[in-house]
Amino acid sequence: MYTDRTLLPKECLRLCALGTLALSDKPISYADLANQVRHFTAHIMGPSLDMMGSSLQLLKLEGLVRETCSAGGKGEGELSLTDAGRSKFNELMQGTLRDTSGELSRLVMALKMRFLHLLDDETRRDQVEILQDVCELDLDRILALRDQHEHDEGAFIGWIDMEIARLNQKRAWLATLVTA
Repeated sequence: MYTDRTLLPKECLRLCALGTLALSDKPISYADLANQVRHFTAHIMGPSLDMMGSSLQLLKLEGLVRETCSAGGKGEGELSLTDAGRSKFNELMQGTLRDTSGELSRLVMALKMRFLHLLDDETRRDQVEILQDVCELDLDRILALRDQHEHDEGAFIGWIDMEIARLNQKRAWLATLVTA
């Protein structure tokens, strides 16, 4: 049975939080983690209501992170990744990308690039190949559009050519990741 593994906004937030904890060599306070997640997502997508309502507290309730009390047992604790959290992180990192053109897709791509080095070699290679396939499909789609409108006047053809150049550059860059 086919299941769509495309990441939803809530899952992007979870991936960002879990990956941020995975990158850290020490526990992070809830406030610092929330700020880091908000900072990253807002700089990739801009302000977005879709990216605001998901509480990081759910990660604790689901056993994906553990909270340790700060010195003296008072105040806000610090969060660190559990084994279940690391497993969920790996699962989310293997979520699919439908295309690379939308804001959410840009965020998924940025998250994958930010945390790609945390995956094992085989999974990392698989993920890069999937991203290459998505890029190829985007390029095929835009080239077909270019062919259909090759005689149009105005700025549209220039915009299409700019998109083609961007996708060719992305394709070449992704190819370097396979050999790295």
